[in-house]
Amino acid sequence: MIATTKKVSTKATVPRSKLAKSAKFIPLYLMALPGLIYLFINNYMPLPGIIIAFKKYSAKLGIFGSPWVGLKNFQFLFKTSDAWIITRNTLLYNFGFIIINTVLAILVAIILSELRSRMKKFYQSAILLPNLISIVIVSYLVFAFLSVDNGFINKTILPLFGINPVKWYSDTSPWPFILILVSAWRSVGYMCIIYLAAIIGFDKSYYEAALIDGASKMQQIFRITIPLLKPTIILLTMMAIGRIFYSDFGLFYQVPQNQGALYSVTNTIDTYVYRGLLQLGNIEMSSAAGFYQSVVGFILVLSANLLLRKIDRESALF
Repeated sequence: MIATTKKVSTKATVPRSKLAKSAKFIPLYLMALPGLIYLFINNYMPLPGIIIAFKKYSAKLGIFGSPWVGLKNFQFLFKTSDAWIITRNTLLYNFGFIIINTVLAILVAIILSELRSRMKKFYQSAILLPNLISIVIVSYLVFAFLSVDNGFINKTILPLFGINPVKWYSDTSPWPFILILVSAWRSVGYMCIIYLAAIIGFDKSYYEAALIDGASKMQQIFRITIPLLKPTIILLTMMAIGRIFYSDFGLFYQVPQNQGALYSVTNTIDTYVYRGLLQLGNIEMSSAAGFYQSVVGFILVLSANLLLRKIDRESALF
């Protein structure tokens, strides 16, 4: 009788133990709930509206009552003389951003991980600050440097070398470098924090063993740190590839001050659609552009992951 009682009580405690284990994660679920709600409202609720890309939208008839026009709205992106320019700019700038920002972010993360100064946290905060500054403020900071009449470069730097003032906002040649520099200044700090968090989590025994074997600091970086960072690099690169047909709208619209003389090097798909909508007020064309960018981004992610699986199966995301 006693043995039977013990057996029953043991079975009764099993669900309680599972419940207790699940209860430990309730605070984490509650913390994640606002983000999940935002994700659902911002990313999933608007999905039915994607059919606007294939309709001639009428506010009177509504989304589902508006007449179908097929692929006519997509002609806005492809049947213009600017189609090649905006596609070229969008792709080349994003490729440049991915390569340069990734290299700089890894470099800065490694430098910060090697610092033993008390100012380390200050440096981390300072390098992240540009990412938190509004792009409008960034555009005025750039203008303070590049203004033809009162800019810091024209008034202070160029006279030191006997160079005449440059009309920065009408000369297209320096703007690819300016945009890449501004993008790196804003983005490297955020990416660097992600890489730094990964580096801090590495097992220190690898470095201790390498030190015992006589490995230099550069050898430790190239033989241990960077190989261990590979999964993080792949993940962030895949995310960037998925948005390669999108552009940082503020960077290409606000920073060049929307100067018409610079359109050939600053006009991207996003800015082109925005300017077109200002003139036409056509939301179905905007929806078509967004749909096109999303589909192409999805295909690029799948293609990049497929290529990665053939090169190194273990590094692929899926």
